[in-house]
Amino acid sequence: MSEAFISIKSVADLHRFYNYGNPKHPLITVIDLKNVSRSDENFADYLYTLDLYTIVYKKFKGSLKYGRSNYDFQEGTLMFTAPNQVMSPSADTEIEEGWFLAFHPDFISGSDLGKKIQKYSFFQYENNEALHISEDEKILLDEVIVRIKKEYSQNIDRHTQGLILNQIEMLLNYSDRFYDRQFFTRNKTGNDITQRFESLLNDFFNDDHLIEKGIPEVKYFAEKLNLSSNYLSDLLSKFTGKTTIEHIHLKLVDKAKNILLGTTKPVSEIAYELGFEHPSHFTKIFKTKAGISPLHFRKQFPEQN
Repeated sequence: MSEAFISIKSVADLHRFYNYGNPKHPLITVIDLKNVSRSDENFADYLYTLDLYTIVYKKFKGSLKYGRSNYDFQEGTLMFTAPNQVMSPSADTEIEEGWFLAFHPDFISGSDLGKKIQKYSFFQYENNEALHISEDEKILLDEVIVRIKKEYSQNIDRHTQGLILNQIEMLLNYSDRFYDRQFFTRNKTGNDITQRFESLLNDFFNDDHLIEKGIPEVKYFAEKLNLSSNYLSDLLSKFTGKTTIEHIHLKLVDKAKNILLGTTKPVSEIAYELGFEHPSHFTKIFKTKAGISPLHFRKQFPEQN
């Protein structure tokens, strides 16, 4: 049977999809997943995309499919999606408890949260990078959800939006803290990924065909490690203090230094050899990381040329 694709563009659409009655606010909702009425045989074959930000806490038996990948949720797990990400639940689930916070981008448009929501990179994580939370952490998050739901359920006035935005930001900041905890409590996994990344990075730059391959993108290493680009960069930042792109640029500069000191090749030729289309881009990255231009770096060591 082919999968049906459904686009959910509003909070009202989401309520209709879940058969959850009419929403109390047009731009934000909290759905109690134990009270969702659905038919498994009609629900499981959907792929759907939401024009909404979502934060979902689930604790249930079974699996959940995001895109075309299955993920087993045996413990309390928090997931985040930004607008237009594809999701699909599977039929073999038994929800023990959970909630689904969804809000339209218009709700945060023009606010401080709207201007900085991109900093919460976990909205772009893959499903297997979800946040596993403890019971104490769950209690904190549940308290915030109760306040959000209470605020939009009572008489809406000029204070409502600001108060809810404060609660959403609190929820995101708690989640950011809990992800930091998860990175460090899974220390061995983080170290293993860091070592594998460094090996991939060295292998890439030890290849003599950079001119054909070009500068590696973060996505290249993320896919090799079966991670999202954002998760890999966040993990490396926690364990090394540098993002993926910073590691790539530092490796480029190290290789460039060896060529500058070991040959008399022009800077433009070295740039092309390293995979840059434009020598000016190479010079800019080199100067940012080394503090001086490639030409001035070479002039510091005339005896090696």
